[in-house]
Amino acid sequence: MSFKIKPFYPLNNTPIYRTLDVDGVLGVANKNGTIRIHKDVTDPAQLQEVIDHEMVHRDQMNPKSNDTGRFSYDNTNMYYTPKGSKKTITTKRSNKVDGAPYLGHEKEANNKKIQQKIKRKYDAGL
Repeated sequence: MSFKIKPFYPLNNTPIYRTLDVDGVLGVANKNGTIRIHKDVTDPAQLQEVIDHEMVHRDQMNPKSNDTGRFSYDNTNMYYTPKGSKKTITTKRSNKVDGAPYLGHEKEANNKKIQQKIKRKYDAGL
């Protein structure tokens, strides 16, 4: 007979790597569920801000989540469906557009209330 033991503490199993080396990019959430952070980010407060932001993107890419809109990307386009909508917004990728704060998925990831909700959900605190 087998059984599962659930830990009595919250557990966030999101792999976070400090390997990013692209100028002007502090963090990237990948489709495989990992987060890459720029290797030169040393300030703990800034590091936590980047993690909180990228955790929202991770949640946006999780098809099982109902807490945020849906976000996906490929080599040429980004796709965002706002929460509660059926319309998908397609944006062509470029160095200028990737990470632009006026995009819907970036506005959602920059929202402090949503960041706190996702932080509690995944226990992303350092």
